[in-house]
Amino acid sequence: MRTSIRRSRRLMALAAVAALTTGLLAGCANDSDDGSSNDSGGDGGGGKGRITLTIGTFGVFGYKQAGLYDEYMKLHKDISIKENVTTRTDVYWPKVLTRLQAGSGTDDVQAIEVGNITEAVQTQANKFVDLGKEVDKSQWLDWKLAQATTKDGRTIGLGTDIGPMAICYRKDLFRKAGLETDRTKLAARWKGDWAKYVDVGKQYMQKAPNGTKFVDSASSVYNAALGGAETRYYDKDGNVVWDESAGVKKSWDAAMAVATSNMSAKLKQFDKPWDQGFANGTFATVACPAWMIGYIEQKSGDAGKGNWDVAAAPTAANWGGSFLGVPTAGKHQKEAIELVKWLTAPEQQAKVFAKQASFPSTPSAYASLKPAADTTTYFSNAPITQIFADSAKTIPVQYFGVKDQPINSALTDVGILQVEQKGKSPEQGWDAAKNEIKDVLGQ
Repeated sequence: MRTSIRRSRRLMALAAVAALTTGLLAGCANDSDDGSSNDSGGDGGGGKGRITLTIGTFGVFGYKQAGLYDEYMKLHKDISIKENVTTRTDVYWPKVLTRLQAGSGTDDVQAIEVGNITEAVQTQANKFVDLGKEVDKSQWLDWKLAQATTKDGRTIGLGTDIGPMAICYRKDLFRKAGLETDRTKLAARWKGDWAKYVDVGKQYMQKAPNGTKFVDSASSVYNAALGGAETRYYDKDGNVVWDESAGVKKSWDAAMAVATSNMSAKLKQFDKPWDQGFANGTFATVACPAWMIGYIEQKSGDAGKGNWDVAAAPTAANWGGSFLGVPTAGKHQKEAIELVKWLTAPEQQAKVFAKQASFPSTPSAYASLKPAADTTTYFSNAPITQIFADSAKTIPVQYFGVKDQPINSALTDVGILQVEQKGKSPEQGWDAAKNEIKDVLGQ
């Protein structure tokens, strides 16, 4: 649901690729050729005496699909809502930045992807309304709220969904490989360390069913492990520390253990061969944030029903998520603030979850979350909501930087790829990523 990591075409492509990765998280959207589309959530015309509020989004946020725009307009007869959708975040965010800097042309409400929130907080905070004054901030997870809050306490966006992590696995393949299939026992085996998860992979490969691998890719393991690290590429003061980061090193080591072994299917997430891997049962496990549940169900098809299961990940981690902000250049700030408050309230986040499994960033919604009955059956009656909620509540606060996404792409799309697909050594992969990052940082 919000995103795949595309292949790097050097500097600008690194940033665009990373943005696209996170952008698909907004509802598992498919990319269009032109990268954008216009989609009206309501009548869009405003109507006589109506105020038309525009909301700029990317991917599929699920508000229209869950009927929230229609519901809001029924409750507010003086409001009409028009959603302007851009499919790709690498197209969406640069346009938003240009309009914010110009002080005109913004939508009344602008979505901000987690990969762009630090840039917005650090360089565009004065272009957004402080929404922290408008709501009870305790409704949101602390770490989620912190991502959209400036050092002086201004909150420029209210959290929508998040991507708490789990491990989705094929218990039929585990059984054939002679491994434990019980989700609780498996979670206990790899609890606390992704290296333990890799160890299970080594055991799987000893008796792996023909044509199968333990995991889809080394980059998948890297991103999942890094999603739970306290330190990524920047420290809390905004200093670049990627090459000294304990979180990066541990995640890299886990990825290298996969990349230098025979346990990876070497597939690029969200590319067509990856989709086919689900359908053909090519790999036995995948690190799956909440939004990927629906994706797996769709791509694996009927053959996967009852064969997939879900276990807690080695560490609590997050991949994806977004925010809604109100630009100060908007024509209808008061009305826009009310719409954002309503769309991000726990009750509405629960409705979007029921429609497309976008996991709420408001803990009070967790008790009422109900995945679709067919989804529960598909994943062997796993307590999906509980697994993701437990992860969400213990994810550490992470500090992102302006160049966070291109640094990540350099490590995955250059460094890890060199090792996994081109047979380079881990040292050579690290050096290749390091050179790329120097260019990204202008060093």
